[in-house]
Amino acid sequence: MIPAGDGTATDAATDGTVLGAVGDIVEDVVVRLLEDINVASDTQSVVTRRRGGSAANVVAAACLAGGRARFIGGLGDDMTGDWLTAQLVAAGAEVVGHRHGRTGTIVVLLDPNGERTMLADRAASVELTDPEPAWLDGLHTLHIPYYSLVGEPLATTTATLAAWAHERGIRVSIDTSSAALLQHDGPAVALARIAALHPAVVLANELEAATLGPQLHPDHLGGAVVVVKQGPEPAIVLQRGASPVQVPALDVSDVLDTTGAGDAFAAGFLLALADGLDPVAATRRGHEVAAAAVRRASAAAGA
Repeated sequence: MIPAGDGTATDAATDGTVLGAVGDIVEDVVVRLLEDINVASDTQSVVTRRRGGSAANVVAAACLAGGRARFIGGLGDDMTGDWLTAQLVAAGAEVVGHRHGRTGTIVVLLDPNGERTMLADRAASVELTDPEPAWLDGLHTLHIPYYSLVGEPLATTTATLAAWAHERGIRVSIDTSSAALLQHDGPAVALARIAALHPAVVLANELEAATLGPQLHPDHLGGAVVVVKQGPEPAIVLQRGASPVQVPALDVSDVLDTTGAGDAFAAGFLLALADGLDPVAATRRGHEVAAAAVRRASAAAGA
């Protein structure tokens, strides 16, 4: 079992102050292209390595935003796994789960406008088994990227944790994560997977929302709050029995890298809900945390 922070999570066992996220932690190999790809030849680029994975990104962003957070997942039993665990713990996060096999890697291709294409090898991330009830101690929210609903045994483990969360009154949130995965599953299957976990919150970007269609709505998801993020454009907040509300994003200049912005939004939004803010105010907070993440990532990409 991976130790949690200083080795325990007992101080948070009953206070409901921790944001938990279950899923991937991987090494991101980020390739920022300085020119168009020259097929079958050389292309000038800047290559960096950093911690990645949607669940890990949410946890790190929550800690940077001043919250308490716990990563739940599987890491490779290798030097890269050691490095990634140490990074999360250094950020102030708790880390629980199991270690085995090799750590996953995602190659992130960034074009000159900051748009990203990802080549994923999730490896140990999808091998999480044998969940423990203690992993949920002290959580106010269990956040689940859609990635965690795809691939076994992780998907079964995630469903078990979500069921336990409901039994303990812990909010469940889901991020739809990847239009490509949703397209592969098909909207009906994807929405059924999401609805089966009875989320209180569903987060999607505009491409994911377009893929899922009009069924991505509180009326079809048991009353869940649905927030559709649209990059620099206003996010749309959908609540049962209320008109959609547009919440403007913050302007960020000199964007070089948007990686992790959606995960940072999720962290800010969920921390705000836990603090008692309504979904519209929480969306504003999500924008603030996402903007800070984009500024950090873009500064690092331009270094």
